[in-house]
Parts: sequence; structure tokens; C-alpha cells
Amino acid sequence: MKNSIIYFVNIFVKFFFLMAPFFALSAFLSMTAKDSEMQKKRLALKITFSVCIVCLILFLFGNYIFYFVGITIDSFRIGAGALLFLTAVSLVQGKQTDSKAGRNDDIVVVPLSIPIIAGPATIGTILVMSAEVSSLREKILLLAALFTATLSVGIILFLSSAVERVLKKKGITVMTKITGLILAALASQMVFTGIKSFLR
Repeated sequence: MKNSIIYFVNIFVKFFFLMAPFFALSAFLSMTAKDSEMQKKRLALKITFSVCIVCLILFLFGNYIFYFVGITIDSFRIGAGALLFLTAVSLVQGKQTDSKAGRNDDIVVVPLSIPIIAGPATIGTILVMSAEVSSLREKILLLAALFTATLSVGIILFLSSAVERVLKKKGITVMTKITGLILAALASQMVFTGIKSFLR
């Protein structure tokens, strides 16, 4: 039981930071600056649902994607780690998503769900981990942790107005940079693990 809880927490933390919640919050606020608080909450619910569907599809069919494309888990891990590192660099540098990308429902799937929350690194990690786990217990825990992380990001977006009032723009920027540093460490670990397994 204790090992299951530790496994769940580890996976949850990993996916939570992979989804770059404070960067997503910053982009969400910039794209919904003229919307009312009720419109923001409605949009946050749609985004959360959209990300859950995308993650579920990737989780269920990850193994088949590897099989049909003909790539190994280690090569994908290295590629995903490289993409994650690029994402981390953009967060640390403070690059923002174009606020003119769309309005209301047009921005639910693209760009807020994909690629801001479920970006290349998140998608890559889901594919790698879904291919690695074999037991039913691990699959259930992995899926539960993934959905919990998605819901946590959704809650942050749902409470975006309140979070903005508390942290203000400067606070969100600081949290985004911290997220970028953590993602850079995760990216390095993914690449090193992939190279180590490949050399074996």
C-alpha cells in the first residue's frame, strides 16, 4: 500500500510539472483578458475535459503507436527528453504564447490543451510510461495520477482570477521560471535514462 502511494505521488508530481501549470495559467490569462470570470471558469472546464480525453487516448493506444511506427522506448525517451528541455528553456526565458491565437472555444483544444498543457514532452512521457507498465495495478495508478494532475491544472485555471489576484503577474512569472528549471532536470533524467538503457 505504501509503495502504491509513493508511486502515485511520484507520477502525479512528474505529470503536474510536465503540464507547466503556471505557464498554462499565464497563457490562459493573456488569452482571456477580456472575458468575465464566469466565462473563464466555463473555458477552464472545457480545457480540462479536452486534456483528459487526449491523455486517455494516448495512454490506451501508446503501445500500438510504438509498434506501428517501429521505434523503441529508449529512442522515444531521448526524443521526448530533448523536446522537454526545449520547453524548459522557453519557460525560463519567459517566452509567452501568442494571445491572438484565438478566442473562447477556438482556443480550448489549440493552443491551450495542445500544445501548452499537453505538449510534446507530456505526450512523449505518456507514450513512454504507458509502454513501460505491464501490471493492471500500475496502469490504474498511472492513469489515476495522470487524471489527478490534469484536474489539478484545471483547478488552477478555474481559479485563475483568484490566483492572479494573489500572485499577480510577477508571481506567476517567477513560478513559470521555477517550473522551467524543474522540467529541465526531468528532461536530463529522461535523456540519461534512455542513453543508459540503449548502451546496455
